[in-house]
Amino acid sequence: MPMEKESRFYETFSDDAVRCTICPRKCVVQAGKHGFCGVKENRDGRLVSLTYGQLSAIAVDPIEKKPLAHFYPGSRSFSISSVGCSFTCPWCQNWHLSTSKPGELTTRYTSPQEVVAMARRQECDSIAYTYNEPLINLDYVEDVARLARAKDIKNVLVTNGYISLEALAKVVDVIDATNVDWKAFNAPFYREHCGGDLQDVLDATVDMKRNGVHVEVTFLIIPETNDDEDETRAMARFVVDKLGPDTPLHLSRFFPHHEFSHLPSTPVETLRRAREIALEEGVRYIYVGNVSLDEYGDTYCHQCGENVIERRGYKITGWRLDDENRCIQCGADIPIVGKLEA
Repeated sequence: MPMEKESRFYETFSDDAVRCTICPRKCVVQAGKHGFCGVKENRDGRLVSLTYGQLSAIAVDPIEKKPLAHFYPGSRSFSISSVGCSFTCPWCQNWHLSTSKPGELTTRYTSPQEVVAMARRQECDSIAYTYNEPLINLDYVEDVARLARAKDIKNVLVTNGYISLEALAKVVDVIDATNVDWKAFNAPFYREHCGGDLQDVLDATVDMKRNGVHVEVTFLIIPETNDDEDETRAMARFVVDKLGPDTPLHLSRFFPHHEFSHLPSTPVETLRRAREIALEEGVRYIYVGNVSLDEYGDTYCHQCGENVIERRGYKITGWRLDDENRCIQCGADIPIVGKLEA
């Protein structure tokens, strides 16, 4: 199958230039040129996706790996990725995917129908669009997602959240859950390191929540870069005020990667302090990732403190919720979507 497919997300101009409308950057692409992400090209006045269906990785993951802690716990997610990204994060742990252009890595064309069929054969409850930035391949994501929805398979976006509200409005109805990776809570940081705008990411995150998508947020804490306590406090306050105190927050430990290999790993004490700050600001469910401290992966009742979901790594080892996802100790409702998948 060819790698190219005309996108549905663009506007035309009289001089054969086109404007991509997927992300807030809204690249104006001249004939024969590519957009910022490298996976869209102007072919004779048509915006063509060069990576439609070209998958760089396929895997079956626990949903907790996305990470999603409050969405069908214990379930299996059929995970797919392509290449490219709309950001330029110098610490990216998947940089070999995010910095690659079409044709630079080995990929395999996989039709939307094939993806859904494979997910069903693997008895997966969801399909996760992940590893590289899925939104730059929005045409493919939407096509897979609509077929998946028809087969009662959930759709999960693991994303940087850099999508225009115009494009989001066309696909949000088939997105069931998302983990949005906030790179910092600092607008100049976003412009310098990511090449994007923080407010656009926040607007998209809030819009998904408003439209009924289950939202969880990841915040990677990088030493000497975005580990300021005031910034962490402002981030947590935004979560509570705009997304709600029940929104799961994942604080993630940084390890040296890519162009940030010179920085140290995030001290565990920094993560502990960030967790304390988020709790002080009213975030009820906080998880700490990339650390070997199992208690920071557990779910605690916000009302009585009972450990209601115990985890070891990505595996659930204890479940203390009743059939209505209420704490068995005090009866408080725990905001979990779905039931435990054994």
